[in-house]
Amino acid sequence: MDIYAGIEKKEPTPLEKHVMFFDINKDGVIYPWETYKGFRKIGSGVLLSTVASLFINIGLSGKTRPGKWPSPLFPIEVKNIKFAKHGSDSDIYDTEGRFVPEKFEELFKKHGRTNANALTGDELDELLKANKQPKDFSGHIAAKSEWKILFLLCKDEHGMLPKETVRSVYDGSLFEQMAQEKQSKKHK
Repeated sequence: MDIYAGIEKKEPTPLEKHVMFFDINKDGVIYPWETYKGFRKIGSGVLLSTVASLFINIGLSGKTRPGKWPSPLFPIEVKNIKFAKHGSDSDIYDTEGRFVPEKFEELFKKHGRTNANALTGDELDELLKANKQPKDFSGHIAAKSEWKILFLLCKDEHGMLPKETVRSVYDGSLFEQMAQEKQSKKHK
């Protein structure tokens, strides 16, 4: 059942769009096997896809299901993804899951020193260190995991993470682009 079809609903927030790619059956709930399939669709290997799906779903499930009993299936509810926003992050999404362009531009002004339109691996490490909040181990691990996976999958031939690639993560279009590119490479 597609909960997104036939329902008049407000436009999804950029944060909701960011995770909707992983809702393979479009029912508004993302299970670990859907997260796994999403990672495979964007070109991740079996090991990264497995670890990421478990880490993400175990870490976010309870936060997106306020007032509900924990589920051994670790579902993530798309409509409540804003509740899973973690500490030690860039604040490019606000508390409602909306994109904050000023924070995005600030990130590259502060950290994109080699190239104003990209981040090197070292600059990414500096960004993570600057955003780390005291006593926020889980938030720091989540931020580090997100950024390091993004860098691993999306750095360019010069070893840099392009600004437009990062923007497409935040507007929710990157994963679909990556899946289409992988699919087109398969057919060549």
